[in-house]
Amino acid sequence: MKKVINGAVAVFAVLEVMDFIIHGLILGNVYMTMPNIWRPDMMEKMWIMHIVKIVNAFIIAFIFSKGYEGKGIMEGVRYGLYVGLMLSIGMAYGTYAMIAIPYHLALQWFVYGLIEYVIAGIALALVFSWKAKTPTP
Repeated sequence: MKKVINGAVAVFAVLEVMDFIIHGLILGNVYMTMPNIWRPDMMEKMWIMHIVKIVNAFIIAFIFSKGYEGKGIMEGVRYGLYVGLMLSIGMAYGTYAMIAIPYHLALQWFVYGLIEYVIAGIALALVFSWKAKTPTP
């Protein structure tokens, strides 16, 4: 269970940093060109996104622990790709189907989401492969 918790912390950290880079730095100016799409009180509700990330991070780490094979970084890349496909396609294209965002934004959300979850998968593989050093007498 300790590796699951450590893995969840690592995934949460990756998601927070990557979301800042993706949505704050890379796509921030794009979002500013569409003020009528977003909720006027959106920033007041951002705490909900952090809770969602905590829950997702734990679930992602827990599922990884059930299938962990100890195959190194590529195991994390593969897992991150699977999770990224599952979560990003629904978020990006589901939102595109419901809200009047341009297609290029949905595509960017999908691609950046894949990258984000591959990095999270790599972080999980590193956490799960890390061996605690035992003190020598």
